[in-house]
Amino acid sequence: MSSAKLSKIRNIGIVAHIDAGKTTVTERILFYTGKTHKMGEVHDGEAVMDWMPQEQERGITITSTVTACPWRNHEIHLIDTPGHVDFTIEVERSLRVLDGVVVVFCAVAGVESQSETVWHQADKYGVPKLAFINKMDRLGADYFRTIETMRERFASTPLPIQIPFFKNGIFLGSIDLIRRKCLTWDEASLGHKYEFSEIPTDHTDEAEEYREQLVEGLAELDDRIAELYIEGENIPESEIIDALRRAVLSLKAVPVLCGSALRNKGVQPVLDGVIDFLPSPEEAHPVKGVNPLTGEGELLESNSKSPLAALAFKVMTDEGRKITYIRIYSGQISSGDEVYNANQRKRERVARLIKMHANKRERVKKAVAGDIVVAVGLKDTVTGDTLCDEKHPILLEKIKFYEPVISRAIEPKTPDDQSRLSLALEKLTGEDPTLKVKFDDETAQTVISGMGELHLEIVIDRLVREFNTNVNVGKPRVVYRETIETEVDSEEIFDKKLGEKKHHGHVALKLIPNTRSGGIQIINDTDPDALPSHYLQIIEQSIRDTALSGPLAGYPVVDVIVRIKNASYLEGESSELGYQVAASTAFQNGIAKGKPVLLEPVMLVDILSPGEFMGEVIGSINSRGGEVVNISQEIPISEIKAKVPLKHLFGYSTDLRSLTQGRATFSMRFSHYDKQ
Repeated sequence: MSSAKLSKIRNIGIVAHIDAGKTTVTERILFYTGKTHKMGEVHDGEAVMDWMPQEQERGITITSTVTACPWRNHEIHLIDTPGHVDFTIEVERSLRVLDGVVVVFCAVAGVESQSETVWHQADKYGVPKLAFINKMDRLGADYFRTIETMRERFASTPLPIQIPFFKNGIFLGSIDLIRRKCLTWDEASLGHKYEFSEIPTDHTDEAEEYREQLVEGLAELDDRIAELYIEGENIPESEIIDALRRAVLSLKAVPVLCGSALRNKGVQPVLDGVIDFLPSPEEAHPVKGVNPLTGEGELLESNSKSPLAALAFKVMTDEGRKITYIRIYSGQISSGDEVYNANQRKRERVARLIKMHANKRERVKKAVAGDIVVAVGLKDTVTGDTLCDEKHPILLEKIKFYEPVISRAIEPKTPDDQSRLSLALEKLTGEDPTLKVKFDDETAQTVISGMGELHLEIVIDRLVREFNTNVNVGKPRVVYRETIETEVDSEEIFDKKLGEKKHHGHVALKLIPNTRSGGIQIINDTDPDALPSHYLQIIEQSIRDTALSGPLAGYPVVDVIVRIKNASYLEGESSELGYQVAASTAFQNGIAKGKPVLLEPVMLVDILSPGEFMGEVIGSINSRGGEVVNISQEIPISEIKAKVPLKHLFGYSTDLRSLTQGRATFSMRFSHYDKQ
C-alpha cells in the first residue's frame, strides 16, 4: 500500500456510556456513507451492528463489531463497542488497536461513569479523541454543562467547534464556529441533505463569542495560531483546522460537536471531523514491541513493505468455526500465507481473509498495513498474540484483562448436555478472556466467573441458544481473593526417588504482605551462582501456579511479596520436578501460617437520581455497608458516587427503583479488593 493510500485510512471506534446513543450514531454513519440503504433502529431491534439476538432483545451492544465505510475519498474502519460496564473488555481490546475514537455523550445525562472509564482507557493507549454530544433534541439537554464537566474531569482540553442552533426551543442544527456558518438538516431526506447558510442575526454575537474562545484555546496550544492571534490577523479556516489537528494528534485537545442522531442531525460533521482531525495509521503513535530474541524494544513503521507485525485482538466462534480479528501494523498477509505466532512460538496458516461488516463477510485475497480483518484457520492464536515474520520476530504489547468479580454455579441437565458443556465453555473462554471457568470437586458443579450479572446472564443464554446446552443455574456468588496479614518464613526440601531417578529440590521463601492491588511480586535474593537460571524460572512459575488456589476457600492468592531467600543445588540430583514441588509446598505452607484472610470485591457505584430522593438513596448505600465518596447536585438530577461491597449489590436495581419511583439509575464498576 502506498503512503498516499495509507494516509486515507482511519481506524476509529465509537465509545460511550450505555444509552448515550452510540449505536444510533453508528447506524447513521453507515447510512450516510452509503454502506447501508436503511437505517436500523436500536429500539426496533434492527440495528445492523447489534446483530446478536441477545443485543436485539435488550437494545444494548454486547460485542464490538467491525465494519468499513467510505467518506470524502477516505476509508473508515469502524468499531462499535459496548457501553455496559460488564463488557468493558470489548472496549479495552478495541482501543488497543484503534488510531482514534469518537466519544459520544448524552446531552441530558452529561459525563457518566462509563464515559469516564472509556475516556481513561483511550488515554491509557494514547488514542486521540473527538467528542459528539448527542440527544440535543431532548428536554433538559445542556451542551455547555456537558463540556464544562468534561473540562473538570479529563486531562485534555475540550474545544467546541460547533454550538447548538435552537429556534423557539426546538433543536434545528448547529453553528459551525470554524466556517462561521449555520448548518441545518432536511428531515424529509432523513438527514441525507443538509445545507450551510448564514448565521441568523440573533445568533451572530453568541457565535462570534464562542469562535473567539475557540481561537484563544488553540492559541494556548499552538504557536502558529498564537502568532496570528497576537498580530490581530483574521485566522483562515484552513489554519484553524490544521492547528486543531496538531492539537488532537498530540492529545492536547478534543474537538466537540453536537447533534441528535435519532433525529438525523449532526452526524455528517462527525465524519468530517474524523477525516480532518483523527490520525491515519502512519500518523498514529508509533507501535512499540519487543524483539523476543534480544529482549530489546523496537518501534514499528506502518507500511506494507516492512516485515509483518499484526495483533490478534479478538477471537470468536462463528458458525462453529474459530475466527480471529487482527490489526495489521506493518507488512501484509495473503490468504494461504504461513505466519509466525511469537507468543506461542508456533507457525500458523491463514486459510482465508475476510473483511467484516457486522456479521456479514467479504472475502479478500490480501490485507496490508492499516487494515483490520478477520483471519480464518489460526488454531492456536488467542487474544493478545502477535503474528509476525519468523525472520523478524516481534512481541507487541499484550492487552490487559480484567479479573472477574462474580460467579455462578452451573450444571448440565442431561448426560448429553454434559458432553456439550465443556466444549461450549472452551469456545466461550477462548472468545472472552474475562470469563473464567473452574470445576468444583466438592459440589461436582462447574463455576463460571465474569464481570457482572449481565455478563454471566449473556453467557448462559448463549450456552442454550448457540450451543444447544441446557444447564441448571445457581445464584450469583462473589469471587473473593485471599492474602496474608503477617510476614512469614517457609522452607521446604523435596528429596525422593521416583522410578530410577532421584529428584531433589530445596527452596526457602519469605512471604510479606503487599499493598492492595500489588499482586504477586517475586524477588530473587539468592546468590547468582547458587542455582542454574532455568531452575529459578521453574520456582517462580510454580509459585504463581500455586497462588491460583488459596488455603481458606480455594480463591486466588494476591498481594504478597515473595522473596526467594535460598535454593540449594545438588549436581546430578536436582531436578525441575524437585524445585517445582519444593516451591509449591513452601508457598502453600507459608500462606497457611501467614494469617490468611479473605478479600472481597468493592464496587464503585454511580447513581443518578432526582434530588428529592437523595436522602433515601444515601440511606440505602449506608444500609449496604457502603461509603459515599462524592455528591454532585445538578438540578434536577443529583449524582452520588459510592463504594459498596459487591455482595450487598445483588438485586440493588430493583430496590433503587422502588425507592425513587423508578426514576433513578445506577451503574457500577470494580474498584478494588479489601478485607471483609
